[in-house]
Amino acid sequence: MNDIPVIGPLLTRLLGPARARLAQEFLRFGVVGTVGFMVDTGVLYGALALGAGLYGGRAASYVTAATVTWLLNRIWTFRHRSGGQPVHRQWALFLVVNLGGFVLNYGTYALLVAFVPLVAANPVLGVAAGSVAGMFSNFFLSRQLVFRARPEGSGA
Repeated sequence: MNDIPVIGPLLTRLLGPARARLAQEFLRFGVVGTVGFMVDTGVLYGALALGAGLYGGRAASYVTAATVTWLLNRIWTFRHRSGGQPVHRQWALFLVVNLGGFVLNYGTYALLVAFVPLVAANPVLGVAAGSVAGMFSNFFLSRQLVFRARPEGSGA
């Protein structure tokens, strides 16, 4: 795996090679998640402008953001871990595996929108809180189940 310039060698020195790889994956996952957050928010506000409600608009924005993050995680975060399944199956598995994170993400959003007037008036706050709530479970589930390590000696 290519190191993140400057950070990679520092992490390797501080944590050792295996933990440094995990930390770099998590950092990349966080960058991809930030892009996903921007997509999620943009689609939500677009859907709201088109007349979708706070909940339906968020469902559409979440699926869009999940698809974008799957693609970016596939080509950047976990590019060295194939998982061995066809692309369409990997995308579907990513969506299914991340349902736990979705429940945390959407549940946090829905609770905040329902009970915190500031969040109902500014849904981006609920999107942000939901994103953080689902991030850790999504990372570990994606890493272990969707983007599994290539088998030893696979040559791929």
